[in-house]
Amino acid sequence: MKKIFLFLAAACALASCESEQEDISNGGHITLEELVAKSTVTLVGNEVTCETKAPVNASWTIVGKTFTNNYAWKKLKKGDNQEIILKALCADGTLLENVYTVNVTEITNPLDKFWIYGEDPSAQPSFSPGAWDAAAMRFSDNEGKYLPFLSDEVYWGFKTLIFDITDAADCSGRIMNGWWSARYDGGNDVTWTNGLWELPLTEEIAKDCARGNGGSGKDLDLMVTSGSMTVNSVYYEE
Repeated sequence: MKKIFLFLAAACALASCESEQEDISNGGHITLEELVAKSTVTLVGNEVTCETKAPVNASWTIVGKTFTNNYAWKKLKKGDNQEIILKALCADGTLLENVYTVNVTEITNPLDKFWIYGEDPSAQPSFSPGAWDAAAMRFSDNEGKYLPFLSDEVYWGFKTLIFDITDAADCSGRIMNGWWSARYDGGNDVTWTNGLWELPLTEEIAKDCARGNGGSGKDLDLMVTSGSMTVNSVYYEE
């Protein structure tokens, strides 16, 4: 199980950390220019490696996924201007941030596909959720119709769920939880069209819907409110 860290909490740990990091000799912080000089983002094919040797507590957010570590590695999809954010917490509480962009022009290490639904179409066939049917796309092992519950590894790993959608006709709906106690779409219905639709899982969703590590176990729920579509599969890639 992956551990989840609150980045700013690292400030409290600095006092008790017996680190061998270098003495920066400037009151406990470095400049943004010094951080950039001690940090590297290297792209080889579609594999990106991020590292900082600066004396800071760091997190790397690579295309929406955060790694609380001075080192991070990830396989990326093909595409231009994919964003990587380095956040660094200095010993005196100063927070620095730098943004990098990378352009992936070739896939040298294909992403692995992890199926949630639809790997075997005969056992998990395509389905068309009805409007206002809150059970049709609820990720639950006892209150959903098609989709299984999502594990804590998926929630707290902040995976990006990918939906393969066809036959979409003026289809829109809500992203919420099974208790109707929160929405994760800003209060505005999303629109579903034919093709691949992505839903990045967030810390807010994990806190509400995961079952362990502080989650409330409310189940992620996507509900059609108008129109229609067919869901062929749901998976994530890494």
